[in-house]
Amino acid sequence: MRDSCKVSIVLLLVLINGVFGDNPYRFFTWKITYGDIYPLGVKQQGIMINGQFPGPHIDAVTNDNIIISVFNYLKEPFLISWNGVQQRKNSWQDGVIGTTCPIPPGKNFTYIIQVKDQIGSFYYFPSLAFHKAAGAFGAIRVWSRPRIPVPFPSPDGDFWLLAGDWYKTNHYVLRRLLEAGRNLPMPDGVLINGRGWGGNTFTVQPGKTYRFRISNVGVATSLNFRIQGHTMKLIEVEGSHTVQNIYTSLDVHLGQSYSVLVTANKAPQDYYIVISSRFTRRVLTTTAILHYSNSRRGVSGPIPNGPTLNMASSLFQARTIKRNLTASGPRPNPQGSYHYGLIKPARTIILANSAPWINGKQRYAVNGASFVAPDTPLKLADYFKIPGVFNLGSIPTSPSGGNGGYLQTSVMAANFREYIEIVFQNWENSIQSWHISGYSFFVVGMDGGQWTQGSRAKYNLRDAVSRSTVQVYPRAWTAIYIALDNVGMWNVRSESWARQYLGQQFYLRVYTSSTSYRDEYPPPKNALMCGRARGRHTRPF
Repeated sequence: MRDSCKVSIVLLLVLINGVFGDNPYRFFTWKITYGDIYPLGVKQQGIMINGQFPGPHIDAVTNDNIIISVFNYLKEPFLISWNGVQQRKNSWQDGVIGTTCPIPPGKNFTYIIQVKDQIGSFYYFPSLAFHKAAGAFGAIRVWSRPRIPVPFPSPDGDFWLLAGDWYKTNHYVLRRLLEAGRNLPMPDGVLINGRGWGGNTFTVQPGKTYRFRISNVGVATSLNFRIQGHTMKLIEVEGSHTVQNIYTSLDVHLGQSYSVLVTANKAPQDYYIVISSRFTRRVLTTTAILHYSNSRRGVSGPIPNGPTLNMASSLFQARTIKRNLTASGPRPNPQGSYHYGLIKPARTIILANSAPWINGKQRYAVNGASFVAPDTPLKLADYFKIPGVFNLGSIPTSPSGGNGGYLQTSVMAANFREYIEIVFQNWENSIQSWHISGYSFFVVGMDGGQWTQGSRAKYNLRDAVSRSTVQVYPRAWTAIYIALDNVGMWNVRSESWARQYLGQQFYLRVYTSSTSYRDEYPPPKNALMCGRARGRHTRPF
């Protein structure tokens, strides 16, 4: 199996070298297995990568090619997706059920990913079967190229905090609850890098400055991050350099990633790093330790309190997060050289989430359509023109106003190079978090109540942050501008994983009639074939 895999990788590299160019390659081999874990003191069945929980970090530089051979030793199909990695012209590698056939038990698949024109902090996660509640997630750092200026001095260290709520119940039990139409209970706790209370120590040198990258990899709750006695300077959000505001705490909603700078300029001792749940009646809290290297005193005093139910403070903070217009991004030109606010959107799409009961079971929906996974990945069905898998327009571009819902393999049509406005409207009492694969978009506005055309008067058309995951507050709206410059089949989903699992997602088909590799890469030679695409061939070598 290994020798054939190596031969396949060599052949693949010969093939893709003309497409991805001479940028460096980074190779990984991952074994996906079950393993016993005890993150909250209770034995659970976790999903490990190379025996690690969480999985190994990925470090890359802008435009690097990442080759990851994944061997599935689980008893069920498995996929990995790459949150925030845009997969330019290459939705084949996105690792979700609409684009990629699952890796069968005992088989392997090699992902070929290029972090084209990207920098920043992202993460990967398992996308099928509620596996996300069992592990197999990890950090992705994409560094700037050496000659590209970065708008802050090089930190003296770089730390990852993969934070998320956690259940003591095994993932397959949670999955059965959802499939039975029941809501999940409140999570049991919060983890930092796979460990519970006091399970991580981050050692710093007095007077030095460190970068902390925080990702919310949980399945149910927003989080708040803070460090006892210290402030933090925000520098990056999901690949965008930001205005460097100072915060004492930071809300990190489901699926989001942030980078902050923290200077060790306090008395030499140990300090609490605190992460707690946001907008929950029962507050879940966990801690890690910020340890000064010359400290002779452990943590002391009360754990610093954080915000809990207050929405106004979170909304205010969200509005202060803005793009640094003079800083370079992945390229040397300033981020502000793209004047998104001067472009008139061609159309407006309004997406409203809802929680209908369908056939006597709890489901979740977008504009009334509750997504049902296809028997064949949508991207393969589209490429091979297989009828009956999906229909364009099976989800409306605005809500109908009714309270009901229907089951549908929902795909929305869009055209390559369209520039559109999307409004996320939330009439429910819970906060929402939305992700769009393949893209980074401008968060131009958010506010309470019903969005109207008059709401555009409040838009930030100058320095809105660009990101791939955005929150929508209860009974509120969030508006984004997005340039559809990436051809493919892209997942638009809730980052609340129970809602995603039960239908709050759909696919956006960004289409061009062109067959040029300049617009979209062909299917990979090693693409798995399943469902109605079984037995098909991608293309000659």
